[in-house]
Amino acid sequence: MNDSIQLFTIGFTKKGAKTFFESLQNAGVKRLLDIRLNNVSQLAGFAKKADLEYFLKTICDIDYIHLLDLAPTKEIVDEYKKNKGDWQQYEVQFLELIRQRKIEDKVSPDLIDGACFLCSEASPNHCHRRLVAEYLNQQWGNVDIQHL
Repeated sequence: MNDSIQLFTIGFTKKGAKTFFESLQNAGVKRLLDIRLNNVSQLAGFAKKADLEYFLKTICDIDYIHLLDLAPTKEIVDEYKKNKGDWQQYEVQFLELIRQRKIEDKVSPDLIDGACFLCSEASPNHCHRRLVAEYLNQQWGNVDIQHL
């Protein structure tokens, strides 16, 4: 019996719509958890909230949920940009934020299992989606993370 929670993460930049939606479909994602602070930016292209919600349901039968509790604050993002991307500082600030928010109590393992965190960064290395996934694994101890 496998009690692990299957969690995927994906970024939409540097991916065409075909690659993006096929990656989700092929992985068997059940719901997409949008953890971006701003999900309506014109720069998001096919990943703008209303369009993305429609495409996910129509193309892949995947549910869409926006979870602001898992997003950074505008202050943390602005500070990161102002400091020309000091990742260590961003990571410390963001991890403190999600600790204070007690995100492990705000999302259930049932919601996370089979879900995919969405953010904009192409790679998970310098992205808060990886930090959230790793934090939940530290709290729950049974999260199998796969970056798409």
